[in-house]
Amino acid sequence: MCGIWAIFGSDENVSKQCSACLTIAHRGPDSFRIENVNHFPNCCFGFHRLAIVDDIYGMQPMRLNCLPHLWLCYNGEIYNYKLLAKEFGFKYETECDGESILQLYNYGGIEFAAKHLDGVFAFIVLDTAAKKVFVGRDTLGVRPAFKVLTSEGFLAVSSEAKGLTDLVYSGNGTTAIDPVLPGFYEEYDLQQTGKVKLNQVVRFHDVGLKPKYQTLITIDDEKDVHGNIRKLLKAAVKKRMMGHRRIGCMLSGGLDSSLIAALVVECAKELELSYPIQTFSVGMADSPDVIAAEKVAKHLGSEHHVIEFTPEEGVAAIDELIYYLESYDITTIRASLGMYLISKYIQEKSDSVVIFSGEGADELAQGYIYFHKAPDAEAADAESLRLMKDLYMYDVLRADRCTAAHGLELRVPFLDHQFGHYFLSLPSEMRQPVDGIEKHILRTAFSGTGLIPDDILWRPKEAFSDGVSSQKKSWFLILQENADKQIPDGELEDSPSLYKHNPPRTKEAFLYRKIFEKRFKGQSKWIPYYWMPKWIEATDPSQRTLQIYKSSD
Repeated sequence: MCGIWAIFGSDENVSKQCSACLTIAHRGPDSFRIENVNHFPNCCFGFHRLAIVDDIYGMQPMRLNCLPHLWLCYNGEIYNYKLLAKEFGFKYETECDGESILQLYNYGGIEFAAKHLDGVFAFIVLDTAAKKVFVGRDTLGVRPAFKVLTSEGFLAVSSEAKGLTDLVYSGNGTTAIDPVLPGFYEEYDLQQTGKVKLNQVVRFHDVGLKPKYQTLITIDDEKDVHGNIRKLLKAAVKKRMMGHRRIGCMLSGGLDSSLIAALVVECAKELELSYPIQTFSVGMADSPDVIAAEKVAKHLGSEHHVIEFTPEEGVAAIDELIYYLESYDITTIRASLGMYLISKYIQEKSDSVVIFSGEGADELAQGYIYFHKAPDAEAADAESLRLMKDLYMYDVLRADRCTAAHGLELRVPFLDHQFGHYFLSLPSEMRQPVDGIEKHILRTAFSGTGLIPDDILWRPKEAFSDGVSSQKKSWFLILQENADKQIPDGELEDSPSLYKHNPPRTKEAFLYRKIFEKRFKGQSKWIPYYWMPKWIEATDPSQRTLQIYKSSD
């Protein structure tokens, strides 16, 4: 996890503008660099580093002796960089996985490079010889990137939007801060005047498409669906074990995080890591997640940590949480609190830095309980794809910002290209809930393996924001009561006139929007809609309010 930042075509004092880069310092606590571009005085890179690979040559912007005209700033991990070296004969100057981006670009151009990357990433490539700038982002937007492009030819790019707000509000000709879309790269021309012009925006990959690159794992028997799921998910975990920092796992005690933690422990033994895997769970007193997680940790033999918080502590963190999230979505905020507190604990109380989690499984494998109400397999499949494409605005956003806020590196095996392509290629009927059990095919794939306890393998879906709750009083009720105290009735009535886009309909939503607007005024379109269950007449996103909710007790 790092923080990347750059400006091109600036009219103002570049050094003065670079102070905006400091707002994303939390993403890279190990070191920091601001560097002007030789012979391009209106261009500048900023970088905050979290050192995971290659302590000596890992600082950015990256330049290579053999390719001095290329500059690279990237945030992410390229898991197939060693395979690429073998396939194309690259002689790397560093041990950094990101060097493969420059080598691939030099070999075949930016689209060729982007299509051959197995990983999660956001990158900025400057080619001073061709006078071009390229900005790209991984297929699912696991790594974030935002941009500002003015009509005057000024371009700024940052890992998080907060790295651009000072530039926008200081009068650079626009108030629009836009996300770089996942699976796209953007090409800009650096003109003679020093200004920037958008040349083209190109989609290089989409959700569910077969990867273009060589893979470590091949499927020998297409009919062995369960075996292939196990094989590909373990491979997705194993490739993400790379790095020189201690590995840990978030463990809610649900199916997804338990499977990932179990596979991490298994891979750690095979790789003969010199330390035990740490697992972390969070919740209020008597939370069902904490109870289930302790059972899984005991089964795995992990070094387990429990983070307990009170309702008062949770409510007190909301303002700061929204600042780091850059979102006012109700579901995202509710679900983020637990992950945010875990990440804070990991940073302060442990030496784990690379953190695995189970994000993406619900979207990929139709894990939300409202999928039980899908009218047919095709509708369920379409909804799954929609959720996958929007992950970067909701669950993936939550997971990235909560960990990055505390200088941690997030890894999400369920969002692996090869695993996702295979899973989505299965017949849509096979991926639907079966006999009232969501993610049935994933559960049956690991049934009988002993990887995790059977009652955890078949534990009903419990949303993260609900699972951390006390069994006496749900987290969402605590948040609603807090909002009732802070927002007068009359203030909510003014909501449609105050907020034209996504007007809040509840006091809780209104409170979050007020906090968001205080931090990011006029940027509400980052969230196109409030996340809500489909096919159900839901009035609240919490699963505990739905008639089809099944307690795991």
